[in-house]
Amino acid sequence: QDPACNTLNPRMKSCTAVPLAAILSLSACQAFSFMTPAVKSAPFVKSHSMLSMSATNAETNSLTLKPIQKLDGVVTLPGSKSLSNRCLLLAALSKGKTRVENLLESDDIRYMLEALDQMKVPVERDSDDITAVTVTGQSGPIDAPSADVCELFLGNAGTAMRPLAAALCMGKGKFVLDGVPRMRERPIADLVDGLVQLGADVQCVKETGCPPVTINSNGMSGGKASISGKMSSQFLSSMLMASPTATGDVTISIKDELISAPYVALTIGLMKKFGVNVEVIGDMSGTPSFYIKESETYTSPGTILVEGDASSASYFLAGATITGGTVTVRGCGSESVQGDVAFANVMEQMGATVTWAPESITITRDPNTRLKGVDVDCGEIPDAAMTLAVAALFAEGPTTIRNVYSWRLKETERMKAIVAECTKLGATVEEYRDYCVIHPPKDNKLNDNVLIETYDDHRMAMAFSLAACGGVNVEIHDPGCTAKTFPTYFDVLESITTR
Repeated sequence: QDPACNTLNPRMKSCTAVPLAAILSLSACQAFSFMTPAVKSAPFVKSHSMLSMSATNAETNSLTLKPIQKLDGVVTLPGSKSLSNRCLLLAALSKGKTRVENLLESDDIRYMLEALDQMKVPVERDSDDITAVTVTGQSGPIDAPSADVCELFLGNAGTAMRPLAAALCMGKGKFVLDGVPRMRERPIADLVDGLVQLGADVQCVKETGCPPVTINSNGMSGGKASISGKMSSQFLSSMLMASPTATGDVTISIKDELISAPYVALTIGLMKKFGVNVEVIGDMSGTPSFYIKESETYTSPGTILVEGDASSASYFLAGATITGGTVTVRGCGSESVQGDVAFANVMEQMGATVTWAPESITITRDPNTRLKGVDVDCGEIPDAAMTLAVAALFAEGPTTIRNVYSWRLKETERMKAIVAECTKLGATVEEYRDYCVIHPPKDNKLNDNVLIETYDDHRMAMAFSLAACGGVNVEIHDPGCTAKTFPTYFDVLESITTR
């Protein structure tokens, strides 16, 4: 097959041309495997409250959403995935017991909890609250539970794989960190390189730069490392979180550029809550350095509440913007530590009216105000930018989503996936290496009864559910993939839906 043409899922009828430079920048697996999900989530089970909104097909594992006229109501957000796994890890590295509340109930957090269990870190589940656990910290690095190799299976959870790969280099023992086939396509070489610079005995697959990650750890004395920040901010966050468990000072420098800087700020802020100060040298928008003194150690804050997930808020904010309803999301607001709350500002640019409170956001749109296409740098909100791609289908004029190369390295190859599904719905999409331009369908009339492939990617399922706001039926393949971050998403969507 012509290398300028994607290998497509068998359900898809046509090929989307891709710039050759974009393909050459990816491994063969990344460029051509994304269309076939590696591992399917559990079969989707329709709850009672969904009977009015949809029809499920057990044979095809799909959910048909009926046309949505308006979204109105209040949504209490589940806990943030990024904060949940960070809190669990820092609690495990701390001195004392930490009660973590409003923990996200999802696949990614389950993998982290199972890993902590396997490494004999005491985690007590609350029998009265499934979103709360108490972690007994190790007062330093986590060691392997025995002399044998400790093999950790982490699914497709990047928020478990990257931080654990760094943290386990600081203790003692042998580890192998692995996951589903897609995880074996997600780069981790920049993180491994930084850890090696600090003296770690760690390696990933040389040919791909991806997991499995093999660690032979004997503690770490600190040092200096210079890493790339242009592929994922998780590499820097992972090294920062692990550094206080080294036995010496640690300096980490960014050698090129730092994408998704708000996630790094989130990490530094959370470390401070656990008693560790990180000195930032330089501008976060440039090539900053980060210094952690040997004397910095983690101490339990006692109890910590996980903030509502700002990325998940984007679906309800966009839905109200598209339909002209009024929605309030509770759990994140003007005082949020998450960068994705800035998505509300993008909706405002498109024509919405936004009201901020410290822990909530309310959004609506005057029906007489047309949605306008926008040109936005989404480098700091790459997850929420997927929701913007669907909102763009309802706008007047094209929408340009810039600085999202990281889409290509996520749960699936999101750039190609978004191009494919928007095209099915009737849009014309120009794809480039790190941005795309979405031209909405004529008169914003979406194609009816489109089967949306989700590629085992939770955010594809949730974002493209909003296509039903266009007065059309939308069939979501593998809706159960939302279990990664928001298992009850379709129930919550139905609870604020008017037809």
